[in-house]
Amino acid sequence: MSKIKAFKAVVYNPEKVKDFNQVVCPPYDVISPLAQEAYHERSPYNFIHILLSKDTASDDKYRRAGLIFRDWLKEKVFVQDCRPAIYFYSQQYIIRGEKKTRLGFISLLKLGDEKGSAVFGHENTHAEAKQDRFKLLKQVKANLSPIFVIFLDKKRIIQRIFHKYISSENAFIEVIDDEKTVHKLWRLDDPLVLGSIETSMNNENMFIADGHHRYEVSCAYRDLMREKLGAQFSGEEDFNYCLSYFTNTDSRGLSISPIHRLFKLETELDLSDFILNAKEYFDVDQVKDKTRFFFLMEKAGCTEHLLGLYKDKKYYLLRLKNIKILDKLIADKPKEYRTLDVAILNHLVLKNILSFDLEKLPGVRYDPDPEEFIKEVDDDPLKIAFFLNPVKIGQIIDVALGGNKMPPKSTYFYPKVLSGLVINKLEEIKS
Repeated sequence: MSKIKAFKAVVYNPEKVKDFNQVVCPPYDVISPLAQEAYHERSPYNFIHILLSKDTASDDKYRRAGLIFRDWLKEKVFVQDCRPAIYFYSQQYIIRGEKKTRLGFISLLKLGDEKGSAVFGHENTHAEAKQDRFKLLKQVKANLSPIFVIFLDKKRIIQRIFHKYISSENAFIEVIDDEKTVHKLWRLDDPLVLGSIETSMNNENMFIADGHHRYEVSCAYRDLMREKLGAQFSGEEDFNYCLSYFTNTDSRGLSISPIHRLFKLETELDLSDFILNAKEYFDVDQVKDKTRFFFLMEKAGCTEHLLGLYKDKKYYLLRLKNIKILDKLIADKPKEYRTLDVAILNHLVLKNILSFDLEKLPGVRYDPDPEEFIKEVDDDPLKIAFFLNPVKIGQIIDVALGGNKMPPKSTYFYPKVLSGLVINKLEEIKS
């Protein structure tokens, strides 16, 4: 059984911060070094100073982030709401020329454990990223960014509550981010309505769409605090919950982008030799025009397994010849994993053809935007780019319910939930 609850959010104080556009930022894991620098320069109160502080030779960045967080609370840059609330959140955005609105809410989610948890993850995580966020959480003692959770919402909880109690009210936060997405936040603090939402969510299966590292770090922090409390641990302390954004699987407002791969090899790839080897598994077609290449990729993604390749200013489509190939070469994985395009790329191309170690991929980078990768491949003969179609919602749910995990960086939900809108401050536990 899953469990959510309202909370008293820490938010920016409008008396101290006049323009919220200057202080919010995306989640830490999509901020490039260049963007990090820009957010640091944008405002002395930009959330980046806590979320992704700069490395310096003379100071520990995690300790500094904790000091800044506490200082901003003392200085009333941050203020905490007086009453528990659930925060409804809309994002109006444009993708591929189409205007969309995604609606959800932010509350706390009870962390799962091995005893029948209804919280399912679908991606494997990196130890280094978890260590980074764990160090930050121990210093700041707050959930700084919500994880992103999807659920079926057969009872239409989100739409029903929004239209009945919120749609006629003015948002208390409205910001426009650098990608022109309009973010609006409403505070709902009626105890009876909150109780109804919490009860309605009890039997829902929750699927982590984004924020696997943050969720696992919250679980690790809970375990640390449980050990510290010993017999006094009740299971209802605030560190047993994590800040979460919830939206339903309605495809009209939910957009998933692919995450493409760029590799830097030690020696230049012999493209002719690669194509020859790839033909054992794939039908390979060269496409001269970039626009047509991506059109054909997207079109084919609805009905077949297809990978894209860019090298030597040439675009190639790799169409899997027979799905049964996967039964033999990825036999140790369940069917819902074997049929993922990213699994096909990893096992057939990277492992079998290129002989990569999947645990130590050479100079790999990930990005939902293919344009930068194309430029880099043109500029460096050691680089090669692979393009993917997006994972489908049904695949995410099937993998998660089966207790399996996709490779890291398999999904990219768009738009991202902004960091700095609401913060969940954790209670201090004395040693």
